[in-house]
Amino acid sequence: MFRLSSLFLAAALVAAAPVHAKDADALRLGIDPGYPPMDVKTPDGHVAGFDVELGDEICRRIAMRCQWVELEFSGMIPALQARKIDGIMSSMAITDKRMKQIAFSTKLFQFRSRLIAKQGTPLTASAQGLRGKRVGVQSGSQFETYALKNWQPGGVEVVSYQSMEGVLNDLTTGRIDAALLGSVEAEHGFLKTPHGAGFAFVGEPLSMGDHGVGMGLRQDDTALKAKIDKAVNDMRADGTYQKIARKYFDFDVYGD
Repeated sequence: MFRLSSLFLAAALVAAAPVHAKDADALRLGIDPGYPPMDVKTPDGHVAGFDVELGDEICRRIAMRCQWVELEFSGMIPALQARKIDGIMSSMAITDKRMKQIAFSTKLFQFRSRLIAKQGTPLTASAQGLRGKRVGVQSGSQFETYALKNWQPGGVEVVSYQSMEGVLNDLTTGRIDAALLGSVEAEHGFLKTPHGAGFAFVGEPLSMGDHGVGMGLRQDDTALKAKIDKAVNDMRADGTYQKIARKYFDFDVYGD
């Protein structure tokens, strides 16, 4: 669809993001509500999903109120660094590259990544198996980083989009040959919907080399991180985490 300089895009997104006044008891959490069942927008305009329920429970335990701020995923870290939000709660993977920019809470969950394409398409999830093909990814995601590093040098055209909706729209219309995204979002947000009819996973799950998903935080917010880490650990210890997870999944989402 389009490609923009990542620096230009990030700056534009931060500049365009509304300034949300900081209430003393509010924790402003960035979310990109286009990843069911993790992050979705309800018909009445509210955000919902697994990330949101986890975030609301964390806020309750640290005696704060979640204030959900909708942003495009690629603008999350710049918004956090500019103090327009206090945390990122939108299924952001903990990677070595990101940990040089921001801090993360303890792990919240961990999923594998998958390639999806038309059923019966003779592709494999490798540079050789995708040579000459167009693969869609979301800008600023670990999927983009992985595809650019591992597939593009082998002759794969990596096409970046501002939203996952854009990736999936172009996949269904045939503008791209395949898409790389999280396995849960791929299955629940696309393959199990009418839009995903005729599409399927390609190959086995891929490891992105991440350390799971956590809440993104500023590196100097050490006291806040300690409170959030304790809340997550307490949720897992008393069964609240598992109760929330069972609403969405029939498998262990925490991972090993």
